Amino acid sequence: MKLIVPKQNLLEAINVVQRAIMPKATQPVLEGIYLEAGDLLKLIGNNFDFAVEYNLEADIKEKGSIVVNAKIFGEIIRKLPDAPVYIEVTNNYRVKIECLTTYFEIVGLDAESYPMPPIYEKEELSFTISQTALKDIIKQTIFAVGSDENRKIMTGVLIEVENSEVTIAALDGFRMAVSNTLIKEDVNFSVVVPGKNMSEVMKILDANDDSVTVSLSGNIISFILKECRISSNVLDGDFMNYRSYIPSQFETIITVNTRDLIDSIERASLITSEDKRFPVKFTINDDTVVISSTTDIGISKEEITISNDGAPLVIGFNPRYFIDALRVIDEEKIRISFTSPVGPCIITSEENDRYTYLILPVRMKNA
Repeated sequence: MKLIVPKQNLLEAINVVQRAIMPKATQPVLEGIYLEAGDLLKLIGNNFDFAVEYNLEADIKEKGSIVVNAKIFGEIIRKLPDAPVYIEVTNNYRVKIECLTTYFEIVGLDAESYPMPPIYEKEELSFTISQTALKDIIKQTIFAVGSDENRKIMTGVLIEVENSEVTIAALDGFRMAVSNTLIKEDVNFSVVVPGKNMSEVMKILDANDDSVTVSLSGNIISFILKECRISSNVLDGDFMNYRSYIPSQFETIITVNTRDLIDSIERASLITSEDKRFPVKFTINDDTVVISSTTDIGISKEEITISNDGAPLVIGFNPRYFIDALRVIDEEKIRISFTSPVGPCIITSEENDRYTYLILPVRMKNA
């Protein structure tokens, strides 16, 4: 195998496929990137549960394939000058890397031993969406994915497609995040994708209007971009009926400035600690809400202006749950609907229903 490829193009491909590499695998080949020189230069990373294939233009002098340690290869390419890189595989799987006056030689592995991603069946279920739109709805929900391996289905993200709309939902037992956007295709399917894999998909996607095709083939969901294909296994089992958790009747509904609220909650959190999770108290009046916190360190209290359509209310929350939701909202004002002092609250847009966040309260002492 012999080829010449621009350093920056190769580095971009490595950075993407490395997201599917096992850093501490039981077999050395699983810590490697598969390189194949054909009509294009193909790089593959695969950990059985998640795979990335990346194709890029290169001056192919001699076809062939090799597996190289992802960490070592990535660091070498990253440190090279910004110039064309010459790569040659010689006898005994030796890999020569040259760039201007810089020379490396590393030991590779037989490409025949690499576990290739599955061969995809006919893709009958697919839709196309802009990278920005998909990245946004993942970002708006991924923080609510559960981490309890005993409830495996909750460690995943639901992707639900119906009526020309794609909805992503995640919940962990204490909070729930739902976001949706319109698509052109009228397809219907529902799958649960491991949360850690969806997080990697989000990081690979660019914030632009280039399209990504999402397709379902058997138990594999793929995200197909111009240069690469990202594939993930889906989880077995039925996701919770998240719609049934969303209440329809509320005791108090307030409208508040998003930035004011997040700043106030973050300030109230300054006197708490990671090992002791003190709640933040909301004391809701006719036109103000007092955000306060009382911990073994001290007391914090702050008043912000609101619009209140309902009764006064005192309720407490884990501040992190509120902060996680507010940080991914890019609107000036939000609507928060409260069912009761001990029931869930719902955060929605003031203008549309693009997202819904549900947060369970914390019982307050002497509230």
